[in-house]
Amino acid sequence: MKKTQQFLAKLKLPAEDNHALEPSKKRFADGGQYRLEIPSVEGPRVFREVLKAAKEYKVPVHRVSQGSGVMLLTRDEISEMARIGHDERIEVCLFVGPRAGFETGAQVTAAAGKVIGQQHRGADQLVYAIEDVRRACDLGIRSILPADLGLIWVLNEMKSKGELPKNLVIKSSVTLPAANPATARIFERCGVTTMNIPTDLAPAQIGAIRQAVDVPIDLYIEVPDNFGGFVRYYEMPQIIRVAAPVYFKFGLRNAPDIYPSGFHLEDLAAKMARERVRRARIALDLLAQYAPEAKMSPLGSKDLGIPEP
Repeated sequence: MKKTQQFLAKLKLPAEDNHALEPSKKRFADGGQYRLEIPSVEGPRVFREVLKAAKEYKVPVHRVSQGSGVMLLTRDEISEMARIGHDERIEVCLFVGPRAGFETGAQVTAAAGKVIGQQHRGADQLVYAIEDVRRACDLGIRSILPADLGLIWVLNEMKSKGELPKNLVIKSSVTLPAANPATARIFERCGVTTMNIPTDLAPAQIGAIRQAVDVPIDLYIEVPDNFGGFVRYYEMPQIIRVAAPVYFKFGLRNAPDIYPSGFHLEDLAAKMARERVRRARIALDLLAQYAPEAKMSPLGSKDLGIPEP
């Protein structure tokens, strides 16, 4: 085992998990250790509900994300979300579609075949996904959420050649999680600028990933049921210690899966969004009690994917 660990060290990868919970010295560009994200913000009405709840509960929101995909929002809806995000200085991150689960292939419906669910099948669907990103960027969005490593690489190439905005945030999805330091390193090299990891990693494992990459880590601190249903509020001080810079995402346990969303689910989506903000308030109160020294990023930081409508 020692020989293998020595080889990993030569690759500048950690040879073991961060069992000592050594603190991360890395920070966001603004000096902050952590930020807050409200996921499943499925349209303008839900976004406005988040803002209303954030004001009521005094919860700073750095980023909102959406899961149904750019392709299931109208141009007007995308433009309105971009305007709201721009005015409020909040990053708006939209999922990329279509994906394997939207097509006619059968593997995604099989028990073991679900692993392909958020990827893009064939060259045509890859083109469709890129067109989805172009559409979002043309309407002012500056943060997208892909779940296909090949797509991520292409999008990063497009950024470098001026085909897409150079400030476009590429946020890898929790359905494409980086589970170990080597995978995280590959994601970073392919162009991921903010990285989801599995929902169940222990702080020592998260700390090892942090040692391998510089990009922010995204972690559900309350996890949707279909990703485990964990509620990890009391772990936040330890996670900040080893994982900074980190985005804390507030899913919602004991809640239905609303993807893909739409007008038929809008009332439910709005209520769930409001509850996510309330849960964030609970988590922040605990964090203030147990780690008052933890530093949150200010709102509106330059490296956020704030829309440019």
